[in-house]
Amino acid sequence: MHAVTYEHIKTCRQSGARLGHVHTPHGTFETPMFMPVGTLATVKTMSPDELKEMNAQIILSNTYHLWLRPGEDIIEEAGGLHKFMNWDRPILTDSGGFQVFSLSDLRSITEEGVHFRNHLSGEKLFLTPEKSMQIQNALGPDIMMAFDECPPYPAEHSYMKASVERTSRWAERCLEAHSRKGDQGLFGIVQGGEHPDLRRQSAEDLVSLDFPGYAIGGLSVGEPKDVMNQVLEETMPFIPEDKPRYLMGVGSADSLIDGSIRGIDMFDCVLPTRIARNGTLMTSTGRLVVRNAKFARDFRPLDENCSCSVCRNYSRAYIRHLIKSNEMLGLRLCSYHNLHFLLQLMEDVRQAIREDRLLDFREAFFESYGFNRPDAKNF
Repeated sequence: MHAVTYEHIKTCRQSGARLGHVHTPHGTFETPMFMPVGTLATVKTMSPDELKEMNAQIILSNTYHLWLRPGEDIIEEAGGLHKFMNWDRPILTDSGGFQVFSLSDLRSITEEGVHFRNHLSGEKLFLTPEKSMQIQNALGPDIMMAFDECPPYPAEHSYMKASVERTSRWAERCLEAHSRKGDQGLFGIVQGGEHPDLRRQSAEDLVSLDFPGYAIGGLSVGEPKDVMNQVLEETMPFIPEDKPRYLMGVGSADSLIDGSIRGIDMFDCVLPTRIARNGTLMTSTGRLVVRNAKFARDFRPLDENCSCSVCRNYSRAYIRHLIKSNEMLGLRLCSYHNLHFLLQLMEDVRQAIREDRLLDFREAFFESYGFNRPDAKNF
């Protein structure tokens, strides 16, 4: 019996999207679900109580960053990530692989693992599938990710094929090294870029290993949205229907809806908090850059259709003043609103699935958000 299991609740008759529950040792979360990213055991500027207030049911933390500081040994000594950061709901950790590839210019990939330099100190480090498992077992999340290679986009078919085959071998090593199978679920990561044959090969390799869940990796790395959607359509038939499906690194509103329509259950992205730090907001009518001068005397809420505590209590003019003055509260209010916006969007998606009207919801949302306008500004 796996530590993490998927329960299918309903399929939307209009779109084919799935409504479900993922059961973990620290509770159950509904799907489709957006996971706020807590890179260093904190979702930037947000307290655990605020995350619960906006109904964040699971969050993500980063293995690579926590390995470097404070170190997995300190977190293990504290009683694991949940106790260390005072979060009693599910946590997912990535494998560290993506950061190795995105943060380090000096890296060397071998069959054994990846040699690279610490982006903070320049110190030489070596990360292997076994080391990734040891760190994640010590951190103690509910869901761990297998160590994979995340190739650049675009990549030649020959390079991608070798990468996919290495990722499959690493996945086997991860399963072997995983020492807490009873209370931590380990997900495999399907790679293959935009090549349908390699996506299928990767999926079939990993499914044969019987992971409790599967992620689609290597998307949202610069490819056009229609390419991402096509890859999902071509890949999903090879992912078991009785396991959770996780699209990594995706957090724009349109892609959350389009991913759900294509059978995705879980999403994560730093986007909502990253853009919040420069005063960019997600609203029901599209992007709003609150630091712009035109909002200096605008005493309306950020989004008149939003029920979050920020929109109930603060004006655009006030939040603009905070951002322009480099006041921390401005970053907090913008971050809170953006996270609430995406979590509420996913609740609306789940409700539309319950009522068999997700395609109608998509059309109305895209119209309101401005995606259908030729001058639409997406994130």
